[in-house]
Amino acid sequence: MDRRTSLRLLYGLAAVPTLTWHSRVFAAPNVPSRFLLVFMRGGYDATNLLVPYSSSFYYEARPTLAIARPDANNPNAALAIDSDWALHPALRASLWPMLQRGEVAFIPFAGTDDLTRSHFETQDSIEVGLPLDHLHNGSGGFLGRLADVLGADTARPIAFTDNLPMSFKGGPNVPNVSLKNGGGGFDERQRQLLSSLYAQRDLSPMVDEGMELRSKVSQELRDEMKAASRNANSAKGFEAEARRMARLMRDDYQLGFVDVGGWDTHVGEGAAQGPLANNLSNLGGGLAAFADEMGPQWRNTTVVVISEFGRTFRENGNRGTDHGHGTVYWVLSGGLNASVKAKPIVGERIAVTQNTLFQNRDYPVLNEYRSVLGQMFGTLYGLSPNQLAQVFPGAKMQGNLALV
Repeated sequence: MDRRTSLRLLYGLAAVPTLTWHSRVFAAPNVPSRFLLVFMRGGYDATNLLVPYSSSFYYEARPTLAIARPDANNPNAALAIDSDWALHPALRASLWPMLQRGEVAFIPFAGTDDLTRSHFETQDSIEVGLPLDHLHNGSGGFLGRLADVLGADTARPIAFTDNLPMSFKGGPNVPNVSLKNGGGGFDERQRQLLSSLYAQRDLSPMVDEGMELRSKVSQELRDEMKAASRNANSAKGFEAEARRMARLMRDDYQLGFVDVGGWDTHVGEGAAQGPLANNLSNLGGGLAAFADEMGPQWRNTTVVVISEFGRTFRENGNRGTDHGHGTVYWVLSGGLNASVKAKPIVGERIAVTQNTLFQNRDYPVLNEYRSVLGQMFGTLYGLSPNQLAQVFPGAKMQGNLALV
C-alpha cells in the first residue's frame, strides 16, 4: 500500500457514519503547470452562456429565454465580446473582468461525437476519453492516463469529489476528498484509533499524512464559519469550495477534478434572471475566487470547464431546453497566449442559423473534446505524440488551439 492508497482508504472511511505542435512548455520545471477540470453535470445551456446575438434566428427560437442584445443601459443585456458573441450578464461581476484582463476564452461548437443524449452515458464516455467503439475496454479515464504519463509524483493528482470520478480511474492511486462541509475531518479520538490500527502494519506515517490533509480542510471551514457572522455567504456554495481547492492546488497538488451539478433545465430555465442565471453566477464567482486564491500561481494554472452536452437551440413548451449536442467550453488561465487574449472566441466556428443546426435542433460539434484537451496537454506538459496517444488513444489531433 503506497501513500495515495492510504489516502484513498482514509477518504473512504470518512464517508462511512486536431493538433499543431508547440515545443514551448507552459511553465519552467520548478514551477509545474496546474490543471483543473470542472465538469458541469446536467448538460448546461451553452447558448445562453455565450450568446450568439448577431443571429436573428436565436431570438426567433427563444421568445422567452433569449438574452437581450448588448446595451450599455440595460443591466439584463448580454455583454458583447465581439461582433457575434456576448456573455450572459450573470457573469458581469466575475468572469467579465477576467475576460477583459485576457484570462478567459470560450470554445463554441465543442463536445463529443456521442449522440445518446443520455446524461450518464455521455458523461462516462467523455471521462473515459476513448473512441466510442472502445468505451468498455477497461482502460480507465483520461485524467488517470495523463497522471500515468506524467508520473504520479509529478502530476500530484486530486479529485474534489465524494467518490473517485471515472476520469481518474485506472491510473495511479488518486486521493479524493469532498470539500462540502469541510471534507469531514477526523477528530483527535479518530486520529488515535486509526494511527494505532495501522501502526502495527508500518502504515502510520501515511495514515497521519492523509489525516493531516483532511484536518487542514476542516480547519479552514471552521475558520470560515466563525467569520460568517459578518459575511453569511463566505462558507456557502461553490465560491467557498473553490477557495479551498485553490489553496490545496496552490500548495500541494497539480492535477485536479471537480464536478458541479444542477444544469438540467427542462422547465423554467429563465433568461437574464432565473435558475440558469443563478447557477452561472455561483460558478463564475467560484472560478474568480479560485483564480484570486491561487495568487502568483494563477499564471501557471489552467482551468477548463466542460459539460456532457449542450441544450436544444429552440426553447421547449415549458420555457426550458432539452438535451442537445454541441456545447461551449470555458478556458481560464493567467497564462493565455497573446492571440487568445486579443480574440477570446477560439476554435472552428460557423454562422448560427437554422440551416447550420445539427439535426435541426442542436449546435454541431466542430471541436472534438479529445482534440481540444489533447492540444492543451501537449502544450502544458510538452507531451510527445506518442504520449498523447496514451492519454487519448485513437484521437485525431487536428486544428490549431494553442491557448496557453
